[in-house]
Amino acid sequence: MSRIIVQLLFLFPILFVGCVSTNKFNDDTPPSFRNGVKAFMDNRSGSEIDEKDKSIMTKSARDLEISMPEPGLKVGAAAPDFLLSNAFGEKVKLSEQLKEGPVVLSFYRGAWCPFCNIELNVLQKSLPLFEKYNASLIAVTPQQPDKSKEQLEKAEYTFEVLSDLDDNVMKSYNLYFEVSQELHELYKNQFNFDITDYNGKNRLGLPVPGTFVIDQDGIIKAAYAKTDYKKRMEPEDIIKALKVIHDADRRVKNN
Repeated sequence: MSRIIVQLLFLFPILFVGCVSTNKFNDDTPPSFRNGVKAFMDNRSGSEIDEKDKSIMTKSARDLEISMPEPGLKVGAAAPDFLLSNAFGEKVKLSEQLKEGPVVLSFYRGAWCPFCNIELNVLQKSLPLFEKYNASLIAVTPQQPDKSKEQLEKAEYTFEVLSDLDDNVMKSYNLYFEVSQELHELYKNQFNFDITDYNGKNRLGLPVPGTFVIDQDGIIKAAYAKTDYKKRMEPEDIIKALKVIHDADRRVKNN
C-alpha cells in the first residue's frame, strides 16, 4: 500500500471496528493491536492525492515529530490527578479510581480515527485480563461527550470514556498539540472532514496517542506515546506492567 494511502486512512470515520478481526486469543492471551491494524489495512482502499496536499500532510507530520521528540510523561513520574466527565455527565476522578486498583490510562484522538477504534477494541477485549490484576481502564479524548456516548453505544465499550474539554489533562501528560490551520483547511476542503465537528467550535487540539499504566500510589509504571498515530501500546505490554505492579504489592504485603 502506498505511503499516500496510509496517510489518508485516518480520515475514514468508523465508530465500530468490532467487525475487524484482531486475532484469535484464549483466556490468557490478549488480542494484538498490530494484527488489528494489519486486518484493517488489508481491507481498506484509499484515494491518491495531489503532490501539494501530500506535501502539507508530510510537513505536518514531520513538524509534530520535531516539536514533540519525546511526548508523554515517563516511567517513574507522578500521574497528574484529574476530574473529568464521562459520556453520561458523571464525574470521574483518577485518584478515586486508584483507590480500587491500578489504572490503565489511554489517550485517543476521537471516534473519527480508525486506529483509535482498533486500539479501543483490543483494550475492551483485554479488560478481563486487566481485571485479573484488579486494574481498570480509562480512556481520555478531546471530543464532545455526545460523540463519546454515540461511540460507546455503537461499540458497547464497558470502560470509562472521559472528555478533556479544556485540554488541560492532555497538556499535563505532555501529549497535547494543535492541528495547523493549513492542515485543518485541507481536511475540510479535500476530505470533507472537520475536527471541530467532534471537538467543538474552534478546538483543533488533539493528544498524541498515549497509554500509561499507573499503580495505586499514582506512579507511572509503564508509558507509551508516539507521534505516529498508527503506533500504540500493545495489551500484552500493559499486562506485563500490571503483573509487575501486582508482584511488587504482594511482596510488600508478605514482608
